[in-house]
Amino acid sequence: MSKKNKTIILGIESSCDETAAALVKVEADSPRSTRVVAGRFKILAGVVASQIKIHQKFGGVVPEVAARNHVKNILPVVSQALAKAKIKPAKIDKIAVTTGPGLITSLMVGTETAKVLAYAWKKPICSINHLKAHLYANWLTGEKIKFPAICLIVSGGHTDLILVKNQTTFKKIGQTIDDAAGEAFDKVAQLLKIGYPGGPIISQLAKKGNPKAFNFARPMINSDNFNFSFSGLKTSVLYTVQKLKKIDPKITADLCASFQQAAIDVLTSKTMKAAINYQAKTIMISGGVAANKLLRQTMEAKAKKAGLNFLMPDSALCTDNAAMIAVAGYFTKPTAWQKLRVDPNWEL
Repeated sequence: MSKKNKTIILGIESSCDETAAALVKVEADSPRSTRVVAGRFKILAGVVASQIKIHQKFGGVVPEVAARNHVKNILPVVSQALAKAKIKPAKIDKIAVTTGPGLITSLMVGTETAKVLAYAWKKPICSINHLKAHLYANWLTGEKIKFPAICLIVSGGHTDLILVKNQTTFKKIGQTIDDAAGEAFDKVAQLLKIGYPGGPIISQLAKKGNPKAFNFARPMINSDNFNFSFSGLKTSVLYTVQKLKKIDPKITADLCASFQQAAIDVLTSKTMKAAINYQAKTIMISGGVAANKLLRQTMEAKAKKAGLNFLMPDSALCTDNAAMIAVAGYFTKPTAWQKLRVDPNWEL
């Protein structure tokens, strides 16, 4: 058996309201190998400082508050990750940091910290697109990926369909033209006054509801492209709520179940349509909304029925984390730390 080449990467993530750091070890057949069948990714440590409770009282993320908490958390989080992995800085081969898209002040905290560490520790550093990292979270499943693949990236800020030609070549083939799916979940939760973040709450309440109780709109489900729209679905829920004379816990559960089912119908239908069109061999999902159990179950069932491979990261690796940043760093060439800049609008 050939000797494996080991690479240890420090990932740093601060694009929104989660401060995260992770150490990932990569074993490959050669130092330059990017073959999925050759690479093996192991999370040595992952630490996330969540701000959910801080922002709940505001009903959403407040950028200034998020940035201040990143400043407070970033160094302790990196230190905790190093201690948890029992890794000294000298053993790190590369630093990977999210530089966009995201909240500009939040991105700056992580990026500037990573730049200082790269300079102080004399390590190569690479700039990572947050959305691309979500896609690469699927490499942490440990399963072989057959190409071409279709990946649905679905989160609070983005809903994109990506054609994955190989491990480093991607093409966006569809995106939301208005609200992202996760944003729609949050807005509907706000409309129903059930709390923030909307995704987990709606998913929980939906278990007690009837998904056929309300026939909500499914915008663009039959369109001849791979784009999404969730504004109409959100408006459909709004008009229904306005017509109801009383909303008790049972009706709230039915509203959640019906809304969730409509959103998932659109997401799965479009993804399968893209997979068939591009003759994909694998379907992958990623992003915060990919932690939704019904979405995971429905997509897996449809993929298997079509004879396609199906991959999804663990739920904890769907939400913002630094392990996915480190994995993306393995496939990304370093940049001089002096040239690293944040781009809050960086497209995949």
